[in-house]
Order: sequence, then structure tokens, then C-alpha cells
Amino acid sequence: MAKKNMIEREEKRNKLVQKYHKKRKEIKDKLNNNLTFTEQLEIQKELQKLPKNSTPCRRRNRCWKTGRSVDSYKDFGLSRHVLREMSHNCLLPGVRKASW
Repeated sequence: MAKKNMIEREEKRNKLVQKYHKKRKEIKDKLNNNLTFTEQLEIQKELQKLPKNSTPCRRRNRCWKTGRSVDSYKDFGLSRHVLREMSHNCLLPGVRKASW
């Protein structure tokens, strides 16, 4: 189980990403227009004024059951420990143990 503060921090990041998504997109669209170098620098400063945690790349994929960030499978949203446990208990439809 992940620490509670890490899970809370991740939720805070997700809220910030959603909050600043529209503003960040508008600033980036302005930046992609053909502008002079000084105008581009001014727009970059606007972008830098936004919180760091509002960028989508700061988010982390976490297991929805345990909150573990390492070895989480994107398809299921589970960590490898929980995925193995749930697949052995036949709780995941379409997943079965490989045998050959």
C-alpha cells in the first residue's frame, strides 16, 4: 500500500491538470503561431507562470486498489501484485494463466 500523502499529492496534481488544461492549451496555441522571437519569449513567460504540477507529464500511473506507482499496468489500472492475485481468483474477465 502506498503512503497516503503520495496518493493525495497525485490527486492534487490531477485536479491542477484539469483546472489549467484550457489555459495551457490557449497559451500553447498562441505559441505555435508564427511570431517574432521576443513575442515568443513573452508567451513562454506566461506559460512558466502556471504551476509546475499542472503539466500532464508530472502525473503518475497508480494502482487504483493499492496506490502503488511502480509496475502498474495501464490496461487494468492495477499493479502487478494485485493483477496476479485477481487473475488467480478469476476476478478479471478474459485473463487467465498462461500454460504451454
